[in-house]
Amino acid sequence: MRVLMITPGTRGDVAPMAGLGQALTAQGFDVSIAANPAYQELVSSAGCTFRELPGDMSALVNPAPPGTKTSPKDLRKYLAELGAYFEQAAAGTLKAAEHGSEVILANSVAPFAFDVAEALGIPAISAHLQPSEPSGDYSPMVLGTARSFGKLGNKALHQLIFASKAPYDAPTARIRAKLGLPKRSRAASERLRRKVSSPVLNGFSSTVVPRPADWHQNIINCGYWWPAADPSWSAPASLRDFLSAGEPPVFLGFGSTQALEADFLIDVARRTGRRTIIQGAGEFSESNVLGVGAVPHHWLFPQVAAVVHHAGAGTTAAGLRAGVPAVPVPIFTDQPFWASRLHRLGAGVAPIAYKNLTVNSLAQAINEAESNENYAQGARLISTKLAAEEDSALKVARFLERY
Repeated sequence: MRVLMITPGTRGDVAPMAGLGQALTAQGFDVSIAANPAYQELVSSAGCTFRELPGDMSALVNPAPPGTKTSPKDLRKYLAELGAYFEQAAAGTLKAAEHGSEVILANSVAPFAFDVAEALGIPAISAHLQPSEPSGDYSPMVLGTARSFGKLGNKALHQLIFASKAPYDAPTARIRAKLGLPKRSRAASERLRRKVSSPVLNGFSSTVVPRPADWHQNIINCGYWWPAADPSWSAPASLRDFLSAGEPPVFLGFGSTQALEADFLIDVARRTGRRTIIQGAGEFSESNVLGVGAVPHHWLFPQVAAVVHHAGAGTTAAGLRAGVPAVPVPIFTDQPFWASRLHRLGAGVAPIAYKNLTVNSLAQAINEAESNENYAQGARLISTKLAAEEDSALKVARFLERY
């Protein structure tokens, strides 16, 4: 079976799908992944065929410094840039699909993939990394809050958000027109898919996000799709030496957001007085602090004492898999949700709101995570449960074979 994955987004969106693709390839599937050019090596090293989605989503997710507010002008510019990005992604999706496939898996920001599949007469299936389907159990991810508005309030907000304008609406309309499909809005298409209970495959675990009772029967929590391991990667000597030179260090990094300046991160490390590995401030070495470039989380996280991160879906999952406590600093979209889950599961300290972030507050949270054994125990418990779960890729393979 030829499978095409449509994954506009940052590395955190692409890496889990590449891991799933690698596992499906081992099961005999022919997998192609459409992503931004920056992730061609990530896709190819997983044994999948790379298809280009022009653009660079990572350039669009850098927030303002803590304590500053985004102006209306900045917001309008950001939305315009997002619209242009999704125009490119929609065109790239059509071009990728023209190479041939029998099924398309589309992430939560690729609704135009369903229109392309409709025109080609092949099925398209939602493949999400966060709980995106309407439920009374949580508010919409796009609101960027972990606050619940009650079951009725949450459902009403989901309906309102899905009916509202989105940056990919115009590209979706243009794709439908180009393909000669009947005029239908993105919101109407999503309502139709929910009305007929179209399948949704979720790449996260019910251990972390229990399946809501109000989801329809075709929404499936498969378990985490772990990023593919690159067999050619090896840790630099400086990192190995640092890890072996003392107690397990703290990991401090904010992924694709590049949210904090190097001086801020280094100041936090010095304030804690703890051995620290910093990712996102360049490569450097000083007493008790090491700056590193790209390092696979599945290799590094089991060797650290705590992970400080933006609570993106992938980094949250990697920390739980490693069984180390978290210090979450969520910034936007689904990050507050995951940060709240970490704390409720007992695997992380209370989230620090990005707008209130200071060197002192982050240093205090790190010290709390390291000194309170309950967080380490909570993280290890979740790690044990995740390790005992059925292989998530096998679930997807069986589903696709039956579909």
